[in-house]
Amino acid sequence: MDPDSVKSTLSNLAFGNVMAAAARDYQKELVAQQKSQASSSVSQEVDLDELMDDPELEKLHADRIAALKKEAEKREAMKKKGHGEYREITEGDFLGEVTGSEKAICHFYHHEFYRCKIVDKHLKSLAQRHLDTKFIKLDAENAPFFITKLGIKTLPCVILFRRGIAVDRLIGFQDLGGKDDFSTKALENLLIKKGFISEKKQDEDEEDDGNHENRRWAVRSSVNSDSDSD
Repeated sequence: MDPDSVKSTLSNLAFGNVMAAAARDYQKELVAQQKSQASSSVSQEVDLDELMDDPELEKLHADRIAALKKEAEKREAMKKKGHGEYREITEGDFLGEVTGSEKAICHFYHHEFYRCKIVDKHLKSLAQRHLDTKFIKLDAENAPFFITKLGIKTLPCVILFRRGIAVDRLIGFQDLGGKDDFSTKALENLLIKKGFISEKKQDEDEEDDGNHENRRWAVRSSVNSDSDSD
């Protein structure tokens, strides 16, 4: 055989061996990577299981559920007292309404007064947002006894009651810039300053805009689950 031909054949065999070896090494590397990924996945699953079984995490979860249940119970108790909505009452209901809650805001109004309707709009909005305080209104024409006893001479008049005692009042719009176009926020800030409603946090506002309904369902489901387990 021609020496050059022999040399060429040997060279080709050597190149083929190198390529074959490289292919085997590449395949081994792929298998190793797959094993490593599988091992990592198992490790993550184990870590997750360990996390779910963490007694401290379980306690935090239980505490959160308990807090939500307590809040839901408080809201229901407040609603039974007439909180959460802006309601019309009669003179006969008045004493029971203002003495039956820690804080009550009563608007004495006249149905023909434009400014009274402005107050109605703002108080209706605030009543839905501030459940701790009762919001009610009373037609001044139908409540002559309390109009006299409370010395009400100008309408609209919003009187603030704490445990049935009149502690402050808003007469007309004099505390709101004297103009008809004041905002609900302006009235809200004034009532916060007077200590009759609490300042709401941003996350609470977001809940009021839609998330609170979902949370209420979550609490209700949790309560039902606990009842079923009993």
